[in-house]
Amino acid sequence: MSDTFAHVSIRILGKEYQVACPVQEKADLLAAADLLNKKMQDIRDSGKVLGLDRVAVMAALNMANELLKRSDEDRQLKDIVDLRIKAMRERLDSALGPGQQLSL
Repeated sequence: MSDTFAHVSIRILGKEYQVACPVQEKADLLAAADLLNKKMQDIRDSGKVLGLDRVAVMAALNMANELLKRSDEDRQLKDIVDLRIKAMRERLDSALGPGQQLSL
């Protein structure tokens, strides 16, 4: 691999993994691994799920669900902002009067 890639050692539920990623993404990878490790520990420690593969699947499902909820919230916020911008434009248009434009 070239110098643009970092070899990163991550630990998830006590097991070590070697991962390569772009150097500029190393901190994000470590943060993601830490988050995944914590989620998997929580699920394992609850005692409701047995087996590493099942713990991993449950953690992945929980994280995917959180991502989908946040994506939906982001879309809703974007819709609200778009409506407010449209309302501001209409107010500006009516304040300026017909045929006038605000020069930027």
